Amino acid sequence: MRGFDTNVLVRYLVKDDPRQAATVGRLIAEAAATEVPVFVSTIVLCETVWVLDTGYEYPKAAIAGALEKLLLTQQLEFEARDHVWRALRRFRDGKGDLADYLIGVTNAAGGCDRTFTFDRALEGEEGFEVLR
Repeated sequence: MRGFDTNVLVRYLVKDDPRQAATVGRLIAEAAATEVPVFVSTIVLCETVWVLDTGYEYPKAAIAGALEKLLLTQQLEFEARDHVWRALRRFRDGKGDLADYLIGVTNAAGGCDRTFTFDRALEGEEGFEVLR
């Protein structure tokens, strides 16, 4: 198995460099043909969301939609896919970013009843306690 770095995944999604986007497309097609998926870590997903938001100014709904399509792509294998799905559902409608929700979901899976944070955007979000 091989893995993608953030810049590879971003290039595939935004296609602002046609040559690089085509290279990534070939890698994904090769993964399908060989039935050897490409690995995408949670940190790559978090960085991708950050780049799409801050660098490309994509709206949250578009980012969430792109992530959902990626998660449904059979040629891609995701670290903690079930955690990512749960975090993505919360990210769609929540006040936090994907990283916040992945942290909360991962902590809950580890047995935590809440995640302490100073991030006021998470005020009132289930599973988070904002410290003052």
